[in-house]
Amino acid sequence: MWHDVKALNATASGMVALSVLACAAAGVWWLANRPVFDLRAIRVETIDKSEFKHVNHLTLRNSTQGRIVGNFFTANLEQVRQVFESVPWVRRASVRREWPDQLIVSLEEHEALGTWGEDGRLLSVKGDVFTANLAEAEEDHALPEFSGPDGSEQEVLARYGEFKKWFGAANLAPQGVALSGRYAWTVKLDNGASVALGREATHDTLRQRVERLVRIWPQIASRVPNIETIDMRYQNGLALSAAGLKIPSDTKKH
Repeated sequence: MWHDVKALNATASGMVALSVLACAAAGVWWLANRPVFDLRAIRVETIDKSEFKHVNHLTLRNSTQGRIVGNFFTANLEQVRQVFESVPWVRRASVRREWPDQLIVSLEEHEALGTWGEDGRLLSVKGDVFTANLAEAEEDHALPEFSGPDGSEQEVLARYGEFKKWFGAANLAPQGVALSGRYAWTVKLDNGASVALGREATHDTLRQRVERLVRIWPQIASRVPNIETIDMRYQNGLALSAAGLKIPSDTKKH
């Protein structure tokens, strides 16, 4: 009998505790949803405190309007972050609450390096492929053209930096870098020539082929005008074509 009484008391105490917790939770929910805690403002700034170059407040408002729900307490910060990261030119966003009634959104913009592929996408200086207005990206200068298999963006970006340095010794500048589906490298130069560097070439092999071309470039350029293609996939030579002229090599490729 005594054990039954203790059990009943324990049950009653537990129910009372649950009732208190439920009431407290309901009170917190009621309080958190009072109009006084409505969001009054969402302040947007750049992560590094610089000026926006492509993101503007009209685009932000049109892209986020109606997609942010909740008040100061109930707004889902992760969902807000995703909404802002869906805006064109936004690379990443971070969101925090600022008492008593606003959110602070810090944004990092993409910086376009060139185009990627043939579908109008852009490659950023950090190797991200993103979609934005191409005309806006080309406001300052024409963009280099890049392409490669899915997942090769960082590799293409790294090679571009190396090609700039290597070809710079001959005052040539890459205006495009392509990595084919079979992993063959081709570089388009600012003089219009396209240079084939080969498939599955190692870093050292690529560098050696470019350096070999750079060494003889003054003689080639002075004798053959309007060069269109240069094939460096030969062990001890090269092949090139120019408008109205083709010079093959008998040396075996590898």
